[in-house]
Amino acid sequence: MPRGMGRRGMGAGPGGECYCPNCGYREPHQAGVPCYTKKCPRCGAPLARL
Repeated sequence: MPRGMGRRGMGAGPGGECYCPNCGYREPHQAGVPCYTKKCPRCGAPLARL
């Protein structure tokens, strides 16, 4: 398996949402942009994948 591909071989897919575990803010996930690289516009915490 190539490095950086994870167990399933790819990321979580194009659908889903990014959410803030701190304040609950949600936004649609953008393909090719990992949620953890984005910051919450409300509180500044890193977003996570839902």
